[in-house]
Amino acid sequence: MTGLDRKENFIRAVLLLTAFSAVSVLAVITVFIFAEGTPIMFRRGVGGFLFGLNWYPGEGRFGLLPMIVGSLEVTLGALLIGVPFALACAVVLTEFSSPRLRNILKPVIELLAGIPSVVYGFIGVVVLVPFIRETFGGPGFSVLAASIVLGIMILPTVISISIDALQALPPSYREGALAMGATRWQTVRMVLLPSARSGIVASIILGMGRAVGETMAVIMIAGNAAAVPRTPLDPVRTLTSNIALEMSYASGEHREALFATGVILFVIIMVLNTLANASSSRRARGKRG
Repeated sequence: MTGLDRKENFIRAVLLLTAFSAVSVLAVITVFIFAEGTPIMFRRGVGGFLFGLNWYPGEGRFGLLPMIVGSLEVTLGALLIGVPFALACAVVLTEFSSPRLRNILKPVIELLAGIPSVVYGFIGVVVLVPFIRETFGGPGFSVLAASIVLGIMILPTVISISIDALQALPPSYREGALAMGATRWQTVRMVLLPSARSGIVASIILGMGRAVGETMAVIMIAGNAAAVPRTPLDPVRTLTSNIALEMSYASGEHREALFATGVILFVIIMVLNTLANASSSRRARGKRG
């Protein structure tokens, strides 16, 4: 074996070890969360955690349904608000703007991802919450406020990856559609967006993960009421907010219940990602068929 072969084998082993280390860290985190959170779930009953309406740790009641519903509502609201704007921005920058303008705006949009979440939360408290309170009524701290702020926070992720997905398409897709008499909008709607669906879905999944996992901004503007929100103007507490608000002083079963909250959050994220990936794969198979 030559020196070059030994060097290549060493580099291959280092890269393999690096790849397995990332998977190992994820596995260790998963095992730790489940080991800390599942005992109390089975001791108290999984149904009580999933469908209980009352969260009173001092009295031994750990119903997480209000937080589960709150997390899903806030995430869905963020996607409904952020995804249409993000896709529209990606299409405009990719297909209807000059390369110079795109090269200026794309880095600026990506800089939004570097703004700390507490800044978004502060702007929401100062500007958005009073506006909602004065315009629509209610306390202002609400599902709507959290959805709007999270919808803005996921924009850089969805826009950036969607632009990359659209730019990765072969030029022949555009040229072929235009040669057949399609307008530029028809080309985008009927050719480019379906062809870039996998990348767009990946961007939405990452944005959804950002919305589900956001904590600080949600704590500041959501109201943190441990009750099922009945309207978008009601205050809400998410699963991540529940952990962040109470972990500092929790002990005993209360601490175990917060780890159980993390288990449920982990499962929800995995289910949402699996459904999104399955939907994308089903559409891709249907298109090939």
